[in-house]
Amino acid sequence: MAYNLVGSVLLSTVAKSLVWLPDFSLLGGFLVSHIVQIEAQVRDPVAIRAACSRLQLPEPHLGSAKLFSGLREGWIVQLSGWRYPVVCNCNSGQVDFDNYEGHWGARSRLDAFLQRYAVEKTLIEARRQGHSVVEQSLADGSVKLTVNVAGGAS
Repeated sequence: MAYNLVGSVLLSTVAKSLVWLPDFSLLGGFLVSHIVQIEAQVRDPVAIRAACSRLQLPEPHLGSAKLFSGLREGWIVQLSGWRYPVVCNCNSGQVDFDNYEGHWGARSRLDAFLQRYAVEKTLIEARRQGHSVVEQSLADGSVKLTVNVAGGAS
């Protein structure tokens, strides 16, 4: 099951979780807390840049990159220790990469980037709607986001 809460962040299942208070206008103003696990379609270059900055990765750039499997176009992200870059196609939301089952780069680096992208996109969209957000890193590696909606309890 997928949740399309805000903008182009598509929510379904993946390893890391966020605590998210959905767009309350969709719920008729009822305040609820909902824990979801997320998988983000990567569609926002601003969130890609923010994720790279927070992870202290090189600045991403739009272009073509040669992966082992062929040429890909999109936002090019170079993860630490990876032989080939990750390519984010913001039109399709698809992320292309080739790490040869971990031999050419640790999957955990990609997971960290995707988690950070999802957090940054959530922060951007929540703030765009006028909400304040508190971010907390948890001991298990997940990130808790508390979105405070004006006029309501969080």
